[in-house]
Amino acid sequence: MRLILMTGKGGVGKTSVAAATGLRCAELGYRTLVLSTDPAHSLADSFDTELSHDPREVRPNLWGAELDALMELESNWGSVKRYITEVLQARGLDGVQAQELAILPGMDEIFGLVRVKRHYDENEFDVLIIDSAPTGTALRLLSLPEVSGWYMRRFFYPMRGMAKMFTPVFNPLFKQVTGFSLPQGEVIDAPYEFYEQIEALERILTDNTYTTVRLVTNPEKMVIKESLRAHAYLSLYNVATDLVIANRILPDTVQDPYFERWKTAQQHYRQEIHDNFSPLPVKEVPLYSEEMCGFAALERLKDTLFEGTEDPTQVYYKETTLNVVTENGQYRLDLYLPGIPKDQIELSKTGDELNIRIGNHRRNLVLPQTLAALQPAGAKMENDYLKISFAAA
Repeated sequence: MRLILMTGKGGVGKTSVAAATGLRCAELGYRTLVLSTDPAHSLADSFDTELSHDPREVRPNLWGAELDALMELESNWGSVKRYITEVLQARGLDGVQAQELAILPGMDEIFGLVRVKRHYDENEFDVLIIDSAPTGTALRLLSLPEVSGWYMRRFFYPMRGMAKMFTPVFNPLFKQVTGFSLPQGEVIDAPYEFYEQIEALERILTDNTYTTVRLVTNPEKMVIKESLRAHAYLSLYNVATDLVIANRILPDTVQDPYFERWKTAQQHYRQEIHDNFSPLPVKEVPLYSEEMCGFAALERLKDTLFEGTEDPTQVYYKETTLNVVTENGQYRLDLYLPGIPKDQIELSKTGDELNIRIGNHRRNLVLPQTLAALQPAGAKMENDYLKISFAAA
């Protein structure tokens, strides 16, 4: 199954792009599901069709769904949620407060990823397009298996066995003293089952033969910065980006003097998008005079995005453009710059931005927080990659 994740800052038009991409995939005969995991759903508005948690066919070969985080939470974490609610109620909280606090921060995002894994396992669709939360922040949770693996092996495994052995013996006394029961088997097993699902999903999302990200941006300073930051974090967790879509560009047919300064600014930022995301391919989409709502509008957007017989399921770019690695206890950033001699490259760092000047061209790279606190400590050019070492200041 081909997995395409659409992400970008809120309001850039990623839902419309996801819907139009799905429309083109379905037109080519792929069984396609467009799934919104954004808490502020707008996919139903884009299709101008009512959608729910379960996939609904909106066109031949095309299904849409909007993730209901509470339903997903209940089906995946229901036993744990009920146990936490019981504990909180025993400590004096009323029912509503206890149920709300039982939903740990970030759990809705995590179970959005679990939903993706389930669709991958069921293999009912050829293409799964994810209209994700802004900037794909949920993907940072991919570090969870790496961090939690140590605890699972050293702490959770032995404690799970002991808990299952002693819970039936001590539970009556424990409940009499505390007011709530010891966790039962399904509660004890839930964290490990959840860990296994996320670990398996990580392998899918980091395999760029199956999964790539499409970054949707606008020619505006703040939006470009956020897109660069998203690209850095995706690269940090080895999730490949294969295409950038610059949306809402004022067309040349707009000649009103009121828009002249806006068009001039957009021209500057359009060049920035091409420079800062190079060598990733960039598709440009104009600002339309009507809302991208309903299939007639989506057809127009689809024809702009994909010309002729173009297949959106192709991987547009296969090289790893950005990679963060650890070498001899130090962090290193590998940046793909084919055909550029090292003596033409100048580096400087301001805040969380790495400034790269190549001749008359300048590229600004927003660093992940891990590297933003460090300083460049050396660089070398090797196999078309600029390898930059970082160390504490």
